[in-house]
Amino acid sequence: MTTTDPALRALAHPVRLRMLSLMWAAPLSAAELSRELAISHALASQHLRRLDAAGLVELSEVRSHRGGRERRYRTVHGTPLSDRQDGTPLLAEALAHNLRDRAARRAPGQDGVTSDAELWVAPEAWDTFRTRISELLADLHEAARAPHTPGSVLLGATVMAFPVQAAAADEEAGEGPAAP
Repeated sequence: MTTTDPALRALAHPVRLRMLSLMWAAPLSAAELSRELAISHALASQHLRRLDAAGLVELSEVRSHRGGRERRYRTVHGTPLSDRQDGTPLLAEALAHNLRDRAARRAPGQDGVTSDAELWVAPEAWDTFRTRISELLADLHEAARAPHTPGSVLLGATVMAFPVQAAAADEEAGEGPAAP
């Protein structure tokens, strides 16, 4: 594998993606993350160190806990998922893993939204929709609460939208040029 940006390598692991989501609304320690994700404290600490080294989380507070010091981290808001073209396959695999996991835990009888699309649209329409999707996801992140906050629901959202290169057969059939 070629040299990959440390932030991208950190983002390309499903557990670290989940950690970033959990720490978006409130700081969490490695112990809290290990309980929330049902992984060992050592593994949670290892993943947290990787996120910290990549600049994706920041130390939010240090507090006394059971005679020791508990370091709580928060996700650096605005972390770069959207425009990571160099690592699309790595990110897609991590997102797919989390989507499979969340889909298996979908709450029965609860409404959701599911869509899959491969559509041809005008470039201006894509720009408009990309902006709207980004704004909706930013609003969703702003509405996030700390895990298990009373009156909140746990929800999963996985979105990856981008221009796709047309297959050579599409171009030969006269269905348009490949996306840039």
